Order: sequence, then structure tokens, then C-alpha cells
Amino acid sequence: MSKLFSTLAVKKIILRNRIVMSPMCQYSSSDGFANDWHLVHYGSRATGGAGLVIVEATAVSPEGRITPGDLGIWSDEYITGLERIAGFIHSKGAVAGIQLAHAGRKGSCAVPWKGGKQLGLDKGGWQTIAPSEIPYFPDDRIPRPLDTDDIGKLISAFRAAAKRARMAGFRVIEIHSAHGYLLHEFLSPLSNRRTDEYGGGFQNRIRFLTRVVEAVRSEWPAENPLFVRISATDWTEGGWSLEDSIQLASVLKGLDVDLIDCSSGGNIFDAVLPLEPGYQVPFSAEIRKTGILTGTVGLITQAGQAESILQEGKADVVLIGRELLRNPYFPFHAARSLGAEHEWPVQYLRAK
Repeated sequence: MSKLFSTLAVKKIILRNRIVMSPMCQYSSSDGFANDWHLVHYGSRATGGAGLVIVEATAVSPEGRITPGDLGIWSDEYITGLERIAGFIHSKGAVAGIQLAHAGRKGSCAVPWKGGKQLGLDKGGWQTIAPSEIPYFPDDRIPRPLDTDDIGKLISAFRAAAKRARMAGFRVIEIHSAHGYLLHEFLSPLSNRRTDEYGGGFQNRIRFLTRVVEAVRSEWPAENPLFVRISATDWTEGGWSLEDSIQLASVLKGLDVDLIDCSSGGNIFDAVLPLEPGYQVPFSAEIRKTGILTGTVGLITQAGQAESILQEGKADVVLIGRELLRNPYFPFHAARSLGAEHEWPVQYLRAK
């Protein structure tokens, strides 16, 4: 029996299979609003059979965007467009999730197809913020370090975003604390040089994230899952490590986080990652030993590869990214190759 096509109950939400669409920025929003591109993009992956579709990094404040094309959730005005997407995903049998994010020092950039470089303040950019005055690229603007009042306002922004996500009908929230964005910047001693309660030792560096988790959980229904995406390592000596991630996972489990989405890197511009199929799976396997559910991601493109990860107990779900960009109907083909049962939309039965 295929593990990839078995159901998974997380709280009171049941995923029809273990294939999760990884949140991937589309950079196609105008002023933070979702549009037809987002509806068709996410709707096609739900139609294609994914168990959970996680909408891309959605900024909790305007300066939390990576680019001017990012989705936003800092105003009630965004609820209607997001509600349309969540509703369509659910109508196709998938579960709709959303990733809440703040870009921190990696914000104020052009969209990738226009170079991706940091935008000047006179070119539509904005002042970035961070735990410390350390830019991501050496030639980026110096980010403004947050004071404790700023941090309190951002915790409230995450709380308000969670409320809007609930109002829009999403059933899973993922907090983005990976890839060198704001919450990850606080975790790593390479980007956090603070000496107050949010810097220094491990407990201080995780404090911002844990307070965000508590704030989000306070607005999120108890029966709905809460995920956290982390970079399990900075891939740089002296940075955030797998050992730190294992310790963090135990803390988050105690705060009613249901699943750790295990990625890596993104915080140090010249870090070298060993990019090969399955290179991040060991992180998920080790973190899972704490008793929390885990997901693994990164260069997973084959059904057999995903199946083996689950059968070997190295993850509870497999997040598929670029392969679902290439092929929205990956789950159909995966089920066929594994000899698994998988329900097709009635409109497509003639092609089964």
C-alpha cells in the first residue's frame, strides 16, 4: 500500500494524501492583492490532486514583502481575494493553507525576472528591517534594527494576519521562519548580534519566533494545524545548526505547533549547499525523532523517491516545489507509477 497516497489526520484536518504543494512565491500581485493568476495557479494544483496546497509567502506588513509583487495580508481588503482561492482549493478536495511571512533584510527587491536586486528608495524600494545592522548582500542597504516596540507591533501583525487567514477560510497556517527571512534572521547568531532579550543565547534568539507562534495560535482555531518552516542549518560554521533545530522543534511542539517543514539555507549569501536529490531529508528524519510531525522538501521529483522517504519514516509529508510548477498533475502520474488509487476530477475521467 502506498504511504504517499495514504491519508493523514493533523488535528481535525484530514489530508487526502501526503503530497503538499510547497509555498512558492509568484511575484504576480499588485499592491498585495490576489488575482486570477493566483486562483488558476493554486486551483490547478488542487485539481491536480495535491493533498495540501500552501499559498506562497504572504506578507504581514508592507515592508515584509520580498518584492512589490508579493501577496499581502496586512489589511482586511485582502480577505475577499484570498477567500476565493481557499474556497476553490477546498472544492477540489485539497486542503488550503497559507504561509505568513516577513522578508526582513531580504525585502525591497525587484521581481526575479527583472534581476532580483534590492530596489533603491527612489525606485520603488523601502527601508528594510532586521535584528541587527547586517545586510544580506554586502552592497545592500543597511537594514534598520528593530527595537522592542517594533517587535511587539510585528507580533501583533502576525496575530492579525492569522485572524484574516481564518476569515478567508484557510485550514492550515505555516509561519515562515526559514530562508534568511526575518524570523530566521533572529534565530541565527550570524545575523542576530543583539544584546537584549531577543539576542545572545539560544532562548533569547528563539523568543521572537515563539511569541509569534503564541500570537498566531491565539487567533487560530484549536482544531486547525499550525506549521512552522525552518532552515535546519545555515550551512555555515557558527550559524544556526541542526542541533539548534532539534532543540527548537521540542519547544515548538510544546507550543502546539503540529508540523515542522524542514528546509535549509538562505541566510548567508555565500553558503554552499550540497544540492542533490534528498539532501534535506536527513534534517526531517532527525527532527521527527522529537515526536513532532515533519515535512521534507528540496529536489524531490519522483514518486518512488517520495514514497521511500515516507516508508523509511523520515517524514510525514513530502513538499513538492518545482516539480509541481512543471507538472500540476504530478499526483496523477505518481499514483499510476505506484499502483495507488487516486480520485480524478470527473471532468478528466476520459483521460484516465
